[in-house]
Amino acid sequence: MNKNSNIISNFVKYTGQIRRVISNIVRPEDVDDIVQDTFVRGYEAELKQEIKYARSYMLTTAKNLALNHKAKSAEKLNQSIEDLVDSPVSLLTDNFEDNFESKERFLLFVKAANQLSGPVRKCFILKKVYGLTQKEIAQYLKISPSTVEKHVAKGLLLSVQYMQSIEQPNQEISKTVKEFKSR
Repeated sequence: MNKNSNIISNFVKYTGQIRRVISNIVRPEDVDDIVQDTFVRGYEAELKQEIKYARSYMLTTAKNLALNHKAKSAEKLNQSIEDLVDSPVSLLTDNFEDNFESKERFLLFVKAANQLSGPVRKCFILKKVYGLTQKEIAQYLKISPSTVEKHVAKGLLLSVQYMQSIEQPNQEISKTVKEFKSR
């Protein structure tokens, strides 16, 4: 079993436990996003090093992400209005290169989303672009929430891999994409 399928199988295996841990910390509408972030963090970590205790790693990552999310939410509530207003000078001094890179990266994201299969693309775009919850997507597409979750996870994985393969073409990411698509 290669590294990529190992992290994917562990994520699928422990998703229920991850959800329970997160749901005790944050609001129900934030659980799906933190579950997805947990997958991304686990996938990125697995690319860099071997994760010996996948369950512990994923549960700890999920818990830390949930606690960070909760802390950020509490911090936003404590900010004064004056802190939220930016100086107009910063709006006028946007760096041209940053703006160009941002647009270029967005176009790469669009290309990545376009290469996804029909149902995966629909779920992924409804979740990541329109911000719908998994329950709303399931009702809209008349499929189960678990299918939505799997499609969003697959879309996220394939999009990240596609973007990495374009940005770093010498890596063997395309092989992993083909293996994952064949499932």
